[in-house]
Amino acid sequence: MRLPRLPDLRRRSTEPELLDAGVPDTEIPRNLADLRLVNRWLGARHRLLAAVQPYLETGGTLLDVGCGSGDQPAFLLRRLPSTVFAVGLDLKLAHLRDVPAEVRPVVADVRALPFPEAAFDVVTASLLLHHFDDVAPLLRRLYRLARRALVVSDLHRAVVPHLFGEAVFPLLFRSPVSVNDGLVSVRRGFRPSELRVAFEEAGISHVRLQRCFPYRLLAVASRPERS
Repeated sequence: MRLPRLPDLRRRSTEPELLDAGVPDTEIPRNLADLRLVNRWLGARHRLLAAVQPYLETGGTLLDVGCGSGDQPAFLLRRLPSTVFAVGLDLKLAHLRDVPAEVRPVVADVRALPFPEAAFDVVTASLLLHHFDDVAPLLRRLYRLARRALVVSDLHRAVVPHLFGEAVFPLLFRSPVSVNDGLVSVRRGFRPSELRVAFEEAGISHVRLQRCFPYRLLAVASRPERS
């Protein structure tokens, strides 16, 4: 019996994902459906909800960066006890065509965000950071937009989720792009120490980092409460 070859995960991979390089428009709906499936069952959604809730009161504002089809901010809005205004931002218009009605879609590049500093109470980024090789500048930009907290959820790089993906992704996903990019995403994910260093390099303190099932890292960078 031939054992699977273990990937070298000692360092973050820099290989690009197919989605970042560009895929045919016909492939995008299937890829987004796969991402919604991942978010629903493997996205530690309730931990994300618990992380943002203390910072969102009635009339609060939420920005989800790299929102895809907007399922994550829509999930938060439907379960938050308070009424919140939410914006979902993505680079590609095709990703935003099916954003739920309660989320306001905005097309923009995270390198040139069209908002002033402290424009939102909470800024979230789920499965966004691993798309970038140098994440400290991105964290710095996102943190500037947050009046109360920046909440980041991303992949914990490890052998187990990679082996799981090799075995399950071809059966689970509708899109071959999702199969490829799912594995690349794991290889581009973070170790806890790497994510901590990235926040430090961004000059962001008051960061709580926790591991979530299954193989997620959740970081909450809160601003000190004003007296």
